[in-house]
Amino acid sequence: MTFFRSVCRLFTTMSKPQVVFVLGGPGAGKGTQCSNIVSKFGFVHLSAGDLLRAERSKPDSMYGELIDSHIKNGTIVPVEITCKLIQNAMEASAANRFLIDGFPRNKDNMIGWDTTIGDQVDLLFVLFLECSENVCIERCMKRGAAGSGRADDNLESLKKRIVTFVNDFMPIIEYFKEKNLVKRVEAGKNAEDVWSDIIELFKNI
Repeated sequence: MTFFRSVCRLFTTMSKPQVVFVLGGPGAGKGTQCSNIVSKFGFVHLSAGDLLRAERSKPDSMYGELIDSHIKNGTIVPVEITCKLIQNAMEASAANRFLIDGFPRNKDNMIGWDTTIGDQVDLLFVLFLECSENVCIERCMKRGAAGSGRADDNLESLKKRIVTFVNDFMPIIEYFKEKNLVKRVEAGKNAEDVWSDIIELFKNI
């Protein structure tokens, strides 16, 4: 079965899924705040990065080596792989409301999403956790020092990831801004204050 047919089969067996994209630089707090949203509002959290790292760790994965190279170099994994992993995770879930964080990562991701899944879901909005470069680096370095186990929680990889974010993510933010779909939250504050702002965005969904 082709990827497109598989996606269509997914969405004909359930009501139209609701999706919130969660975007922000490395260390902006996407994982922390997604966990809060899951607990309070019942969304299922799908992290593009976590899905890629899990796939990379599978000894029999045909994508593992390629994913590992992209992660270490702070570059973008081909959209076909990322969309396939997101699709598989949605198929495996009985839920109908999803947080997808760290995706879409660039224009190619956006095109890939639009041509395979985009018109089959209800995109509620894009949650943009905006955070300064210095704060992002400090948080990730602390995370790495605490034993995060992530190969990219080091200064060299972080600098590459931030360049990638500025060059590739920000045009996506601008794209969604033009559609009035971006909800911005200042993520440089402490986690509790950030969470208070996020609650206001989700409480009426």
